Amino acid sequence: MIGVTRSDSIVDVGMLEFAIRDDLDKNAARAMCVLNPLKITLSNFEAGKVEQLSAANHPQREDMGTRELPFTRELFIDKNDFREEADKDFKRLVLGQEVRLRNAYVIRADEVIRDANGEITELLCSYDPDTHGKNPADGRKVKGVIHWVSATHCVDAEVRLYDRLFTVENPEADKEKSFTDFINPQSLVVQTAKAEYSLRDSTAESRFQFEREGYFCADRYDSKPGKPVFNRTISLRDSFGK
Repeated sequence: MIGVTRSDSIVDVGMLEFAIRDDLDKNAARAMCVLNPLKITLSNFEAGKVEQLSAANHPQREDMGTRELPFTRELFIDKNDFREEADKDFKRLVLGQEVRLRNAYVIRADEVIRDANGEITELLCSYDPDTHGKNPADGRKVKGVIHWVSATHCVDAEVRLYDRLFTVENPEADKEKSFTDFINPQSLVVQTAKAEYSLRDSTAESRFQFEREGYFCADRYDSKPGKPVFNRTISLRDSFGK
C-alpha cells in the first residue's frame, strides 16, 4: 500500500491502522463487552429464568460457528447508550422509547432509578417477547441496536484501552521541547468491564471485535481462565483527533 522509496519519509500511522482494521474485520470473532455498565431490569421477564439465545461468531463466516448468550431479567447496557431525552439522531435507548438488543429482543425504557446524589443507577424496562429475530408485528419502527450482557451470567474483565502514545505525528519535530511533552495522557486507560460469559476462558492472544467498541486481544501473560484481561488493539474507527 505504501510503496517503496529510497528517501526518508513518514507514513501516516492511519494507513497501518486501516490495514489492521481490514484484517481483523475479516478474521476476529464477535463478542459483547460493556465498558461502562448500567443495570437494567426487565419488569415483564420471569425472575430466575435464563433463556439461551444463539449468536453468530462472525456475520459473514459460518465456519466460525455460533455461541450462546444467556438472556435474563437483569442485564447491563452501556451508560452512553441511554438518555432521558434525545433528538431524532440519537439511535439508542431513550426514556419512553424502544431499542433492539443485539441478537435479542426489542426493549422499552419505562422508568429511571436514581441514588441519593441523583445519579442514574438502574433502568426499569420491558421487553417485547415476539421480537426475537423479527420486527414488531404491529409495524412500529425501532431505530437502533445496542449491545448488552446478562448481569447474572457475565464475567468481570480487565480491559486496557490503548491509544496513540503521542499527541502529534512527530514528537521530535519541535527542537525546543522534549518528546515527553507530547505524550498522550490517555494513551492507556485501565478499567473493569462486564463481558459476555463466553469470554470467561479466552485463550491467550485470541482476538475479538467487541461489538461497537473495538478490536481486543486476550493478554498473553495476564489473562487467566475466569479472570480475562483484554488489550485494545484498535478502535472500530479513527476518533483520535476528536
